[in-house]
Amino acid sequence: MTKSEAKIRIEKLKTEIDFHRYNYHVLDRETISEAALDSLKNELFLLENDYPDLITADSPTQRVAGEPLEKFKKVAHSQPMISLFDAFSEADMRAWEERNENFLGRPLKQEYYGELKLDGLAINLRYEKTLLVSGATRGDGKIGEEVTNNIRTINSIPLKLKIPAEKDLEALGFTEQAITEILRLIKEGVIEIRGEAIMNKKVLAELNKKYVQEGRPELANTRNGVAGSIRQLDPRITAERKLDFYAYDVLLREESGQILERGEIITRRDQADQLAGLLGLKILKQNKLCRDLNEVFSFYTAVEKKRETLPFEIDGTVIKINDLKMWNVLGIVGKAPRYMMAYKFSAEQATTKVKEIIWQVGRTGALTPTAVLESVKVGGAIISRSTLHNFDEIKRLDLRLGDTVIIERSGDVIPKVVTVLKNLRTGQEKKVFPPKKCPMCEGAVEKVGEEVAYRCLNKKCYAINLRQITHFASKGAANLEGLGPKLIEQFLTEGIIKDAADLYSIEKSELLSLERFAEKKADNVVTMMAARKVLELDQFIYGLGIRHVGEETAQLLAKIVAAKKAKKTTNMAIDELITIFSSFDLAELESLEDIGPIVSASIYDFWRNEHNLKLLRKFEKNGVSLSLQKVNNLSGASGQEMKLANKSFVLTGTLASLTRGEAKDKIKALGGKVKENVSADTDYLVLGAEPGSKYEKAKKLGLKILTEKEFLEIIK
Repeated sequence: MTKSEAKIRIEKLKTEIDFHRYNYHVLDRETISEAALDSLKNELFLLENDYPDLITADSPTQRVAGEPLEKFKKVAHSQPMISLFDAFSEADMRAWEERNENFLGRPLKQEYYGELKLDGLAINLRYEKTLLVSGATRGDGKIGEEVTNNIRTINSIPLKLKIPAEKDLEALGFTEQAITEILRLIKEGVIEIRGEAIMNKKVLAELNKKYVQEGRPELANTRNGVAGSIRQLDPRITAERKLDFYAYDVLLREESGQILERGEIITRRDQADQLAGLLGLKILKQNKLCRDLNEVFSFYTAVEKKRETLPFEIDGTVIKINDLKMWNVLGIVGKAPRYMMAYKFSAEQATTKVKEIIWQVGRTGALTPTAVLESVKVGGAIISRSTLHNFDEIKRLDLRLGDTVIIERSGDVIPKVVTVLKNLRTGQEKKVFPPKKCPMCEGAVEKVGEEVAYRCLNKKCYAINLRQITHFASKGAANLEGLGPKLIEQFLTEGIIKDAADLYSIEKSELLSLERFAEKKADNVVTMMAARKVLELDQFIYGLGIRHVGEETAQLLAKIVAAKKAKKTTNMAIDELITIFSSFDLAELESLEDIGPIVSASIYDFWRNEHNLKLLRKFEKNGVSLSLQKVNNLSGASGQEMKLANKSFVLTGTLASLTRGEAKDKIKALGGKVKENVSADTDYLVLGAEPGSKYEKAKKLGLKILTEKEFLEIIK
């Protein structure tokens, strides 16, 4: 990027960041996630580092926050409530330590104090002669808003400080002289406590459940909940929100207002933390003293693993040099201190640019647009692509090539484009149009009827065929272990197979003619295919790739087919399967539970398509037969065994004692239903290790959440 291009980009970034910061900090309106805003700020920071002469006084990197609201009395802070620089990796943290060593001109052999970075609202409490006299928000860092009446409703904030026992102060390492001074200042001087007002997850869920019942708007998240609560003019509303408060700093002042220098009496950050606890404030038990950066990294990793189990939201850690005397030596650069760093978790949202749109061909011929992105770290992974689902989504987003976009990813969820930041456009962006030809076979592409998707009309399209075969071999279908997309593609390109049925006729001699195929590998493939010639009925139906037929619908169809079977045996020939499906009329299919007109039409057409029937007969010719053992087990429960009848379950996370497939089968065997997505109609969410976004949605809806132990009790 040239300097002139950087100058244009910097001006646009400043305008965009200030717009979102003003909405959040001044108007209490969230127009962008904090993670996405951090990503924009980081881009601006890096550009200004490359071109320092382009830094101006109005840059968001040179200020702390927005202006305070006018609806509360303004309060000047005795010391600024500073913002922090952000780090997102071990490399960032090592670079921070190196910058400090360069500033000092010597190695920095210091302990660090690791703290949880609470996702709430920063508050300054002022105590005079042990009594709480005022509470103020951070505001712009220098001037905040007095919210004393609201602060007093938080039960974890003492209205009067406790006076510590001398022995307790001595146990923290304070000298006799320091103990005398601390006790004098508590009783006669001014103590300022800084910390974070928060709303815990349980309170948010309970409030939202209540608000839904009352027809009131829900709170978006805990951070918005606490910010809106503290800024209520009516303290009764704040009291309803059941906020909490954790201290993270202690300032000592004479009665005259003179501030005592850091490190003069309280010499260590861990000391200050424990002192706040002795004064009657809540402190975080998870905070930890770290001897070096390696211990900092261990602390960070441990906290990140426990993040979901915490009762409150955090977005990372704060790492501080433990020696408070060093704070004065290192000082502040710009508006942030050198002596502490916000070591944040990988953002679930970030900003990046769209480089290209490519179109992938699915097994039904549908063309799916994918955005090729400038690589960006989101949710702990490097993301360079994001699905756009269909062309209607491109139109909805008004997405263009070259746009700056917000990408979102949570856990193992596929990354998606959330928003286009249109204010950052330069005029060089290009509109996106659907392709006229298939990118794989150059066949005609058409939007059929009122369907959203554009489709390749060439039924023999290579891409469609490849995806159909890969789908058939997948775990939920035929489960042909070891036959991944690359190997199947090799079979296709070398002419070993033409369709999925050909997989069962592959001979060892054919495989040995292929590149990178030795005797053992060829033997493994042939042996595996021979062992997988008897397939479960529902898995075979699912593997056929009938449009709109997923695993759940395939299991339902398998039950219906098994019930219609003339002779009650545990196996079935494919020819008999064809006969049964050919006997269904459209009305009969539409009458089946959970199958609507679109799905029934797709099923009806599939079993009357000569190309499909030819493939099915080829499966039978190559020795494939069907087992009814699984479907009979799922259909055989009755009486007491049907104790989960009409109950719906959603699974999230990893279960320790059984696989997800086994859990689903057990639920169905007891008459229950398994759904993929959480909704108000869901009866139970089964919670495994490392759950995804379904867990948060279930809590928000107030659904019954089962631990693995509770789930196992139910399915006994």
